[in-house]
This record gives sequence, structure tokens and C-alpha cells, in this order.
Amino acid sequence: MLEVISPYDFKLIKEIPLMGEHDVENALQKAYGLFTNKSFWLPAWHRIEILERVVEIMKERSEHLTQIATEEGGKPYIDSKIEVDRAINGVKLAIAHIGQLSGEQIPMGQTKSSVNRLAFTIREPIGVVASISAFNHPLNLIIHQTVTAIAAGAPVIVKPALTTPLSCLEFMNILVEAGLPEGWCQALICNNENAEKLVTDSRINYLSFIGSAKVGWYLRSKLSPGTQCALEHGGAAPVIVEPDADIEDMLPAILKGGFYHAGQVCVSVQRVFIHENIVDEVSGKFANMASKLKVGDPLDPKTEVGPLILPHEVDRVESWVNEAIDSGGKLLCGGKRISNSCYEPTVILNPPGDAKVSTQEIFGPLVCIYSYKNIDEAINLANALPMAFQAAIFTKNIDIALGAVKKLVASAVMVNDHTAFRVDWMPFGGRDGSGIGTGGIPYSINEMTREKLIVVKSSSI
Repeated sequence: MLEVISPYDFKLIKEIPLMGEHDVENALQKAYGLFTNKSFWLPAWHRIEILERVVEIMKERSEHLTQIATEEGGKPYIDSKIEVDRAINGVKLAIAHIGQLSGEQIPMGQTKSSVNRLAFTIREPIGVVASISAFNHPLNLIIHQTVTAIAAGAPVIVKPALTTPLSCLEFMNILVEAGLPEGWCQALICNNENAEKLVTDSRINYLSFIGSAKVGWYLRSKLSPGTQCALEHGGAAPVIVEPDADIEDMLPAILKGGFYHAGQVCVSVQRVFIHENIVDEVSGKFANMASKLKVGDPLDPKTEVGPLILPHEVDRVESWVNEAIDSGGKLLCGGKRISNSCYEPTVILNPPGDAKVSTQEIFGPLVCIYSYKNIDEAINLANALPMAFQAAIFTKNIDIALGAVKKLVASAVMVNDHTAFRVDWMPFGGRDGSGIGTGGIPYSINEMTREKLIVVKSSSI
């Protein structure tokens, strides 16, 4: 049995059966059977009807879904409520995109050999989708990795994080209630060994993975020939602050971007490069704001920063912070564990460039601030790591902003906004060490389909 434990007070929430190799094989047989027999395929109108019912059920159970996600994942109630609203909207986005799954006409008759032909493409489901999900958005990530496949007409098998499986299982119940036929979306609560058996099977056509780079790149290397994938890994998001930035507008943004869900977000603000002329003033104000954040029980509506997902993550953050301070970084606020589940929101000024907090993804409630002399130096520092996800620059100078946009190695650059900004209809994904493929509801749906070319030859054309 798998014990699902509250990351805040370690209370047992629920025990659920852990599935094995036999369950993986059964799931694969069901999904593959549905895909290979086209008489089972769900027409677009049917998918739309099902997902419309999903939206209505999720609206009715919004509070229940919020409580589940908050309790098992530790994200504060106020943020989990927003996550549930995003998840509902994500289903709506998928519904809207089903009608846009069309091909294109290919011009013929432009050479003598191509006369009397009509050519066009259609989009078909890619095949069986395997989705491996992460803990930090226990409902919304499941939406992004299952509803997209359903919208594309592809059967999907999803493996949620073992720390946060309950939101996934609740959503599976909603899909059944909404009328999704058996086998089109299956959840596997299994260990990593059996998850690997799932994603590397030759019956899998597409892997959607959200998690660590180490695991993601490993699984990609083991995929069956022809299996396509999207990998979403983490980053160490850089923010550049120029002397002319609107500081009062910027500070709340980077505070939210840095400490949202205790920094356990792949695009959390981590490295803030502030011009030397304003670094003391800005870092002091920022640390003061961070020190006032309310840390504690995620079910308390007043809590702004909740627990880390596991106690060993608190140990790791504590170790990294101590290393940064011992090697010369200046602690501006925080720097201490509150309990075995919570760590103080922490700000460090000018930690060494080779410290773990400067070179690796922190995934905890810690923001590092560095001073710089000119914009090119800041951009070079921002680009110094092999990870490349979302970045940001704060300035009122449009030329400096667009110059930074051009030079920053990132999949997205936010101008006068924090790095964790996202809406679910925009393209989202890392490059280089941070992943491949493009997320975002409509983009994922497109990736879970493939084009088929049809050429009709007729003397009457």
C-alpha cells in the first residue's frame, strides 16, 4: 500500500494500492487496443461533449478539489484555489482547440507531373500517450497531460507523483462520471521501475514527462524507436533589474515569483541580478518583504508559503544555504528551518558563483541577489548555466529590454514581470538542459497528433 502523507504535519491522508507490472501490462493492452481498432475512436463531437461535462463537474466540486490539492501537495490554499480555476479553464481551452485540429491544402498543378491531383492533410491522434507527472501542481499538471491527449483523440496512461496521487485519482473519477469510455484515460499508481516499463514499451507513441532532468533525459534515452516526447525539466530562472526599473511595481512581482509554492516551481525566480547603483536599496526592501511572509499550514487561508514536499528537501535547502553563507554570501533574511517541513523564506546577497545556490535549481524558498556593473555582464551571468527556461528583465528602456530579449538564452523572456508568469494557452517549455517539446494546452494537443497526407488523382480535377 502507498501511504499519502501531508507534507506539512505528516498526517496520514489516505492509503491506496500500489500497482505492479501486471497492472502496467493491462493498461497498455487496453490503451493499445483502443487505438489500433479505429471503430473505438472517439469522434470530435463526442470528445467535446465529455469534456464539457467535465467542466461542469469540476465547477461543482471546486472546493473539494482545492482541499485535496492543498492537503496532499502543501501549496497554500489561496494558490491551490487558483490552480483549480486554471485546471477548469484548461479543459475549456482543450474543448476550444478540438475544432482547430485541421490540416491544410497542398497546392498541386505547379509542375506537369502534379496536374489532375488534389492534396490535403488531416490530423490524427499520435497513438498511445504515457504521461509522467510531478507533485507541484497535482491537478493542473494532470489536466495538461491527460485532457490534451483526450482532446487529440489519443488514449492516455498517466502516472502521478507518488506524493500527490489523490488529485489525479479524483480527476479520473470525474472523467468516468462525465462519460469517458473505459480505457481512454487510465491512472497508474506505481513505482519508478514500473513507470519505466510503461514509457519504454513499443506500444507507447508519445511520452509527456514533467520532472527532474536526470530522470527525464534517462527515460528519453530508453524510449522505443519512433516514440516522440516532450520533457519539461527545471531551471534557475534569472531576473535582471536595471537602474531605471519601477522598483515598487517590481518587488511584489519577484516576491511572488520567488516564494510561490515555497519556490517549488520550475520557473521560480532564483537568481536576481541588480545593478550595483541600486542593489543595496532594492535587496534590503526585498528581504524585508520576504521576512514578513506568513509560513505555515497550507490549509490556513492566510498562509503565503507552505511546506516543502518532503523532509529531506528541507535538509537539502538548509545545507545549500549554509554552504553559500559559509563561502561568503551575505544572509539578508531567513536562513533557518522552521520545522521538518517548513523553511524560512530566505534571501542571500552575492553568494559565490560556484555555490550550489548559484549553479543548480534550488526548488525551495530561496532567492539569490547578485550585483552587476553593466547589462552585458548581467546577461552573461544569466546565460552561464546549461538550463534555459523563462527569464525576465525590468527596465523602462525599450531598447535595453529588446536587446536583452534577443541575447538572453531562454524559451521565454518576461519584460517587467516575474519569471513564473504563465497562462495555459501560451507555449511553455524549457530548452537546452531544461527540456524539449512545447507545453501549453493547444501546443500539447498538436504534439499529440500527427499529419496524414491525402492525394487524390482524377482527370476531372
